[in-house]
Amino acid sequence: MNEVKGLYKVRDISLADEGKKRIAWAESRMPVLMALKEKYSASKPFKGYKIAGCLHVTKETAVLVKTFAACGAQVSWSGCNPLSTQDSVAAALASEDISIFAWHGMSVKEFYWAIDETIKMKPNLTLDDGADLIFTLHKKYPELAESTIIGGTEETTTGVHRLRAMADDGALKYPVIAVNDAETKWDFDNVYGTGQSTLDGILRATSVLLAGKNIVVAGFGHCGKGVAMRAKGLGANVIVTEVKPTAALKATLEGFRVMTMDEAAKVGDIFVTATGVKDIVVDRHFEKLKDGAIVCNTGHYDCELNLDHLKNITKKVQEIRPNNEEYLLKDGRRIYVLAQGRLVNLAAAEGHPSEVMDMSFANQFMSQLKLAELYRKGKKLDNKVHDIPAEQDQEIARVKLKTMGIKIDKLTPEQVKYQTDYSSGT
Repeated sequence: MNEVKGLYKVRDISLADEGKKRIAWAESRMPVLMALKEKYSASKPFKGYKIAGCLHVTKETAVLVKTFAACGAQVSWSGCNPLSTQDSVAAALASEDISIFAWHGMSVKEFYWAIDETIKMKPNLTLDDGADLIFTLHKKYPELAESTIIGGTEETTTGVHRLRAMADDGALKYPVIAVNDAETKWDFDNVYGTGQSTLDGILRATSVLLAGKNIVVAGFGHCGKGVAMRAKGLGANVIVTEVKPTAALKATLEGFRVMTMDEAAKVGDIFVTATGVKDIVVDRHFEKLKDGAIVCNTGHYDCELNLDHLKNITKKVQEIRPNNEEYLLKDGRRIYVLAQGRLVNLAAAEGHPSEVMDMSFANQFMSQLKLAELYRKGKKLDNKVHDIPAEQDQEIARVKLKTMGIKIDKLTPEQVKYQTDYSSGT
């Protein structure tokens, strides 16, 4: 079923033409990244550098990969989730001599095999979404992490949290830039991207009416906030569950009902977990769900829904429609699990819209470029997790506004002076 040739393994290389059309569509919606490609393709600042990437193989990711290649990098790629790869996109990249190891429906063993394959080229730089590539390097290839790799970038909240904990323990062997924590990433990609694509995944897997439904959103961080906002816009009654007092208070003042998951389990129609923490919906919650309840996850890992607990009270499981499994419980109730508990927005839909990934991936490109340029100058960041400079955030936002035809005001010299004149008063 999976084609192996040269330096790639994909589902079906004959899907390449379809994938190229998808990538072309994404390119037409990602003007910031395309501008970077045009700016740096002649000078090729990544010439001589090898980038190993572990990030969802979508049409938007393909634009980023092709940008790196056009700017001189040797790239080897795998998907960061067993169910998120778009097979036609993977085939398109393989057909253009990109080293890629990814297909939809990978087993866990195949998932880590693919990561191992990307490491075989002995990369200088890593690009992660969830930190599985970085952890594999540290666990299985510590000599590469210590001596060959000059730095990496991390795309998502879960990965940044894991890496900060690793750095605090003194275990991180090379510097990582937290792309996720850029304002032009988590206030846009995480909020608007996750909100829209999560509901897109739910609708593709179920086609249910959202208006009037009680939708329970677990977690009111950037991603959960986006889901809650979009669900409210479609007429749902949104309930938020939280463990952080300030986040719960924000949700309350936004007009959402806030309660514990134990309470929400009794009244929810659709449950969406967005916490980055395991065991958000467990046995005692499944015991309370109403007949016909739908549960799904939009956090990075599939541990937020404890499906082993659900299986313990289930007598039959059947796929009702793509990415939608009916669990018939021993007491006769039916619970519907979407995308096997994995990222519903990527497994059941196409992930975030290209327009918001444009800024996220521009940050990825600029951060990788910074690491390469520092190394070229004989410098290197400390082995910890680093934030993106505010100047980079503002420049990417400025370019994005320009591509949208939007102009904004500028501070006058007098206003700039006023901002720093602490003697000014009433």
